[in-house]
Amino acid sequence: MASSYPSSHNNADFQLSEVFNVKDKVALVTGGGSGIGLMCTQALAVNGAKVYIVGRTEDKLQRVAETYGKDIAGEIIPITADISQKEEIKSLVKEIESKEKCLCILINNAGISGGVQETQGETAEEVKKSLFDPENATFDDWTNTYRTNVAQLYFMSTAFLPLLQKASEHQHGYSGTIINISSISGIVTESQKHFGYNASKAAAIHLTKMLAREFADAGLKIRVNSIAPGVFPSEMTAGESKDNQKSELPKDKKSEIPAKRPGNDRDMANAVLFMATNQYLNGQIVPVDGGYLIAHGA
Repeated sequence: MASSYPSSHNNADFQLSEVFNVKDKVALVTGGGSGIGLMCTQALAVNGAKVYIVGRTEDKLQRVAETYGKDIAGEIIPITADISQKEEIKSLVKEIESKEKCLCILINNAGISGGVQETQGETAEEVKKSLFDPENATFDDWTNTYRTNVAQLYFMSTAFLPLLQKASEHQHGYSGTIINISSISGIVTESQKHFGYNASKAAAIHLTKMLAREFADAGLKIRVNSIAPGVFPSEMTAGESKDNQKSELPKDKKSEIPAKRPGNDRDMANAVLFMATNQYLNGQIVPVDGGYLIAHGA
């Protein structure tokens, strides 16, 4: 009996090497020297992408390139810059332009945590004392947090638009993509003792949606999405990095996370490759949180 399937079936399109193909793509990852930024960097570089990692600490970036850039399909190239400064962003764009025809993937990962204020007390006066009076509860702290976690996303994304747009010309129709690393802290309604940080991550999530909409309305072939991580090991959550620029968090059977563990490198790598390669994903926020939002809501 003759087969009902055409002889020119497209099974090859479903191979992992095609579905998640980042080979020969050019990427830039801010804060790529540790934590989630390093996870993003490895996910792309190991699978054939050329990844520029950007941060303010040259030694940290060089250590990443030396430790994780050998014997892989792609490359890891360090560039030192302070991306909270508009002039340094301009210089960064010029440097990438001088080396590459396009930028395929921009991952805005750099961020800071800001001050901690814990809601305490049973009277208005006591709650005011715990939230308004602490020395780290300042306008400068909020402004610095927003500068890095929100404004920086805007200026990085808009500065690289021409190079991102060229990705569709040089990569066989691949649309340039921006991935903003936000946080589930921008989704939950509790402060988690980080009012400024959580508010900034909520702003980053909304900024992601606005940029996606505006770029689409302008006819640009550039996708903008956000990964909202839950608890992952990083310098922010663990307080430090080891000599290999990795951080560790212990498993906790009593954890409020349904998964009963923090996220790991592969959890993040899977999300990054999905978001970088799915050409039909735009304007979306994807929580990768071990079920944290199930337990805490939005």
